[in-house]
Amino acid sequence: MSNEPTSPNQAAKPRVAIVFGGRSSEHGVSVVTAASVLRSIDRTRYEVLPVGITHEGRWALVSDEPDRMTITDGRMPDVDQVADSVEGQLALPASPASREVVWSEPGAAPKALGEVDVVLPLLHGPWGEDGTIQGLLELSGVPYVGSGVLASAVGMDKEYTKRVLESFGLGVGPYTVVRPRDWESSAGREQARERIAALGLPVFVKPCRAGSSIGITKVKDAAQLDAAIEEARRHDPKVIVEAMLEGREIECGVLEFEDGPRASLPAEVLVGEGFEFYDFEAKYIDSSEVRIPADLTGAETAEIRRQAVAAFEALSCEGLARVDFFQLTDGRWVVNEINTMPGFTPISAYPKMWEATGVPYAELIDRLLQAALRRSTGLR
Repeated sequence: MSNEPTSPNQAAKPRVAIVFGGRSSEHGVSVVTAASVLRSIDRTRYEVLPVGITHEGRWALVSDEPDRMTITDGRMPDVDQVADSVEGQLALPASPASREVVWSEPGAAPKALGEVDVVLPLLHGPWGEDGTIQGLLELSGVPYVGSGVLASAVGMDKEYTKRVLESFGLGVGPYTVVRPRDWESSAGREQARERIAALGLPVFVKPCRAGSSIGITKVKDAAQLDAAIEEARRHDPKVIVEAMLEGREIECGVLEFEDGPRASLPAEVLVGEGFEFYDFEAKYIDSSEVRIPADLTGAETAEIRRQAVAAFEALSCEGLARVDFFQLTDGRWVVNEINTMPGFTPISAYPKMWEATGVPYAELIDRLLQAALRRSTGLR
């Protein structure tokens, strides 16, 4: 499509800014997600404005060419590969008085590109999924898909997700947090090691505010611990360490309907051979299987769907979320984490779960956009 200003004949069709890329380590996953959405969104119902955010944080106009935004030879795509200009800068409105998008390039007058009716922020990780862009859009008065500032921020931080879920009576696994100041002194490091030792081995060492299994290490020997923490700290100065839980990894999608949130049929993650856990390569490069629906009894399916909606509401989520569980060997359910903007890649579990539940991909996108258009910004 063209990025020219909206004409009067187009005005009846909502204009969607699809925002992707971003500054986090999940940049490439976000680009792949956007490609899938661009292929599937109903162009008879929506006008589309693709907007990429580079690793450095520059907002760029992007060609509407999803075939250039895919994983190639195991390499993730990048916004710089598809940006229309390496020097131009896109600006969203700075106040609720206007939804006009403006494009600026050095040596040229700013160019108005028309108004945006709704934003679909397909950003994963910090500076996107964590309440930051949600706050920007609230200030601008532009409706957007997904959770608001609070739910996005809490859902991004694995520690506070667990704290909130526990306060609502939902089960979580044993964990401890290594804060930046803990790791900046020898005494703090020793205390952190003691807390981790109390969890037993193996443990999973993770960036506290990241996703797509980036920066995670499974530690089976205490001698590996410091290196694992340093690896996690490359992505986030705050680190969470979780005890290993024996059981099955089950995921469930939540989608907000007119009458409230509903849960999808659950999926079971079956990690491919040669992988110790569902890491980045197992998710996006290898052929790990996601079985939908999960092989559960009717009662088990009903319970995980109930808990998925309860977790969604505990964090005050909106629009959509994917809730990840462990079913322990004794049958108990433990919530591992919540993703307030789950992946929409062709192999992502969230759209697959909803397709199995009777909501195909294009309808899923439409439902999310319509819900966002109905919802006001600000306190609600």
